Amino acid sequence: MRRSSAFARSARTTTAALTGALLLTGTLFTGTAAAVGEGPDYRGNETINTSILSTYDEVARFLKDQDAKQDAMKLEVIGQTVKGRDIHLVKYVSNPDNPTILYLAQQHGNEQLTTEAMLHTIKSLGSPSKASLLKKVNVLFIPMFNADGAMGDVNFPLDGYLAKGERHLTRYNANEVDLNRDHVAKEQPETQALHENVLRTYDVDYAIDLHHQGTQSRVNGDLVSGSILYPTTPDVSPELVEKSKRLGSVVYHNVNRTGWGHIGQYDGGSANTIGRNGMAAEYGIATLLFEMRGMSDHEYAPYVLGQKSNGYLIRQSVVTMEATIQAVADGSIDQADTSFWDTLPQQCNTC
Repeated sequence: MRRSSAFARSARTTTAALTGALLLTGTLFTGTAAAVGEGPDYRGNETINTSILSTYDEVARFLKDQDAKQDAMKLEVIGQTVKGRDIHLVKYVSNPDNPTILYLAQQHGNEQLTTEAMLHTIKSLGSPSKASLLKKVNVLFIPMFNADGAMGDVNFPLDGYLAKGERHLTRYNANEVDLNRDHVAKEQPETQALHENVLRTYDVDYAIDLHHQGTQSRVNGDLVSGSILYPTTPDVSPELVEKSKRLGSVVYHNVNRTGWGHIGQYDGGSANTIGRNGMAAEYGIATLLFEMRGMSDHEYAPYVLGQKSNGYLIRQSVVTMEATIQAVADGSIDQADTSFWDTLPQQCNTC
């Protein structure tokens, strides 16, 4: 059978950037990388090529292929984008009474390395060694939420975007709406599908919203590899904030122990229109935002990162998903130490 081109592309991306590092070992990468977070910014001569990123069709084929191979996995279409592309939900639900964790990627279409990481994680869950793990936790993945933006198939021009290759990627959906600001009005078909067919259908306990940010943020003088934040809306209880902070603790400590991760606290808003806030306020879900450094395409050069950084950013997302699935499954998340939040510096562009 022909190997999925989506997985092949993402594997090539990662291997080129982290020579010798294996993504799907089932263990955390513990090597060190020189100049953590210091991958090349876009200055006009770095390679920014979307041809190495999985297209929507490749992602869809990959998911259908894995669905045929994995007994524990079920693939569901929860709705369609503005342009009629299916929005896929990957489900590992063995027992409704198990705790459930949701991973959401590409609310913003130009933030794709989290999607590439999700494909790796889905494939790894098909290993026989993960069978016992999946009996203790339910896992939901939405790998490419904003497929129209990811494919540059939108109703507005993308002139001036920097990436070369098959297409441009944009933050917005086809209607030029930021989906991560639509979690109250729910006016867009993508957001409606998420709320109606996932958040109101499944009893989700935890959710991680995977994103990318700009390239310039630092903590203690060093560029961050990413930043995290719990729900900051006033409409959630202190108990839910603490539960969310425990989710962040698992991510922070597992990324930090790799030796190349450098995490700051994100400076995020408190509006319920934002995914992590809206999901927490409306459904009582413990949520975490994780923003990786650098975007796959943009018209503003300081937001785009050279693709030599793709490997560690994909790996960082894989570590995040693997570690939190394990912690929720074995219950260790309930003892996660949240005291680090008290001293975790907020990232900034000048510090």
